[in-house]
Amino acid sequence: MIAPRRFLPSISALLAFEAVARLGSATKAAQELSLTQSAISRQLKTLEDQLGVDLLARQGRQLTLTQAGHSYVVEVRDILNRLAHASVSARTNPTGGLLNLAILPAFGMHWLAPRLADFARAHPEVTVNLSTRLQPFAIQDSQFDAAIHFGHEDWPGVHYLPLMPETVVPVCAPDLLDAPVSQAADMLGLTLLHLETRPRGWVRWFAALGVDGAPTGGMMFDQFATMAQAAIHGLGVALLPTFFAEPYLRDGQLVLASAQTTQSIGNYYLVWPQGRAERAALSSFRMWLANQASASLADQDDKTASEA
Repeated sequence: MIAPRRFLPSISALLAFEAVARLGSATKAAQELSLTQSAISRQLKTLEDQLGVDLLARQGRQLTLTQAGHSYVVEVRDILNRLAHASVSARTNPTGGLLNLAILPAFGMHWLAPRLADFARAHPEVTVNLSTRLQPFAIQDSQFDAAIHFGHEDWPGVHYLPLMPETVVPVCAPDLLDAPVSQAADMLGLTLLHLETRPRGWVRWFAALGVDGAPTGGMMFDQFATMAQAAIHGLGVALLPTFFAEPYLRDGQLVLASAQTTQSIGNYYLVWPQGRAERAALSSFRMWLANQASASLADQDDKTASEA
């Protein structure tokens, strides 16, 4: 949401203020901006009246910044520079630009990041910036163009692109078990590790395999990475997405605690704000991501069929 107009000075007033603050003279600022000195003075008065604060003080023929002016000019210069860069980008790169994406750490690191080189080759005009967010947030009021979401379609005010369900597998340190358990119910007697954002993960896993009974309590973690490290050090059995577990299984740091896998009742989505114009960078990324997700699902289906 844009701030009320009474808090938004005109660009010409900000340019006049910045020039005077830098040059120390309304005359020099007028020469630089190809305006009259009286026009510069009017812009400065309008700006100070709008803000209700003195930004400049006259000392002889020199105009000096007040304390408020010193703080304000720093922000003004940053805003003017960013606006100029955005304008140049829009003019010279109308089909590209920046894409600010909020990601979930496990999905971003182990599924998305290895594929981003392909996007960069296909769309060199787009620069993708990644930041971690564990929970839904007010995306409409943020700098983010889109986000990766896990769960259900319960994030208000966004569009959804379904990507894939999360297939999970129980894993543990090689010396924790002699062999993978043959019956899922046998897992109830083991120490189980839990994730804060999936507090019912084990309950759902057992239920999907027809097992009654509550899983035991155990250590709680905020990210898959720390939970995987705990499992590697023998602290219990972790329930990890297959895309996250595969590197650890391949390297022998973890082994299957059970050969049975199920699909979680949650899904991964790309979400982006409703009511905000979709820029070309987001459109390109959204179409690319949809193709990547479809290919990943097809590979998983082929792997499942070959193992059957």
